[in-house]
Amino acid sequence: MKAVDELAGHVGTDRACQALAVSRTSYYRRRSAKSVCEFNRPRQPSPRALSQQERQEVLDVLHSQQFVDQSPREVYASLLDAGRYLCSLRTMYRILDQAQEVRERRNQLRHPRYKKPELLATGPNQVWSWDITKLLGPAKWTYFHLYVILDIFSRYVVGWMVASRESAQLAQRLIRETVDKQQVPCDQLTIHSDRGPSMKSQTVAQLLATLGVVKSHSRPHVSNDNPFSESQFKTLKYRPDFPHRFGSQEDVCQFCRHFFHWYNNEHYHTGIALLTPAMVHDGSAETVVQQRQEVLDAAYAANPERFVRKRPAPQAPPREVWINPPVETRSQQQPIRSQNSSLTQIDRTQPKIELEISPLTSANDLPRLILPVDLALSGDNVHTTTELIQAADPQQNDPNRPAHDDEPSIPQPATREHFLADHCLPSPAEARREQECTDLHQTRYTNFVRQVSHFH
Repeated sequence: MKAVDELAGHVGTDRACQALAVSRTSYYRRRSAKSVCEFNRPRQPSPRALSQQERQEVLDVLHSQQFVDQSPREVYASLLDAGRYLCSLRTMYRILDQAQEVRERRNQLRHPRYKKPELLATGPNQVWSWDITKLLGPAKWTYFHLYVILDIFSRYVVGWMVASRESAQLAQRLIRETVDKQQVPCDQLTIHSDRGPSMKSQTVAQLLATLGVVKSHSRPHVSNDNPFSESQFKTLKYRPDFPHRFGSQEDVCQFCRHFFHWYNNEHYHTGIALLTPAMVHDGSAETVVQQRQEVLDAAYAANPERFVRKRPAPQAPPREVWINPPVETRSQQQPIRSQNSSLTQIDRTQPKIELEISPLTSANDLPRLILPVDLALSGDNVHTTTELIQAADPQQNDPNRPAHDDEPSIPQPATREHFLADHCLPSPAEARREQECTDLHQTRYTNFVRQVSHFH
């Protein structure tokens, strides 16, 4: 760079960089770095600045019994009335700031600095992520709520539920049943979620404390802290057969039943080395990788000239999965993870159990809770849908419960055979009439706004 500086004085910077094969960008960057370093050098104290003794005198006056509860502006005015001048008002604030004595005096809420969650999973059933998404219903402003619990290490959906509204009691039942079905030992599991009302409810917090489960929450307005659930919902809603609207809650359950079976057992996930979540969750991933290696070895033996660089090898699944992995400067810090997670091993001989709880609140004649076929249940463990709803949310079937505007009501069909027919998607004629009504309301609202504007 010195040669460029010397030559630039005679032929210019552009020609000097070309002659010496130096990038002009690098040259200007280094030159600006020098100026920044020179600018950041400690400043020499001004001869007009207060001495250390005078600064201490200002602090003593501000700490005195007379001015201890007054602002610097009041102190400054009082001293002037008393015929005394110590320093300017700005200097008082500067001295207090250097002593870390300047803060907000008003009693108002100050947002805390939330710590970024750092969760580590080295095996299944160590860290779960759960969230709730809305699915469009048969009419405008009607929704169905899909609860999904996902294992971040294997990407296996361990439990899901469909309900007509978001409820902490339903979330509590789903988490409790999922933990029991997966046979998760105490003090092993960490459940991560965002800061929704159901996630932060006292009901769910008490349940997790009872089960020995560590809870973790995302930072406010930071969707990247819960990436696995968000990615899984995108996979769900970008499927080719995902409908724009669902006709009924039974339609949602039927679609989700097929989707989660495909997602767990047939979907080759790119985040886990193109393995299915079921392979990683039940511990058969190493066997599958070995079988793939044998196939690639046979292909290499048949045509070695087609593999120029090295022998082909299948991608290995990750040994650890992070939510917000720490940076290098914080690598020595201990991450938040499940306690005693390495002391308790999961019995791989047990069959995978996918819990499905689907309270169909819009159809009282659908009698039973749907569970996987390979799950052997006694008669005492099978309950009707109405019993599940009453156990999870006692106010659901209360006849004296007041109606709310935010809970859309879906008309009940006369018989089970007419259930899907009454809740199917609207016909073209109905859709056209609905659009005409919407346009009419929009026109009336526009005319009203114009009249009000003209009046003012």
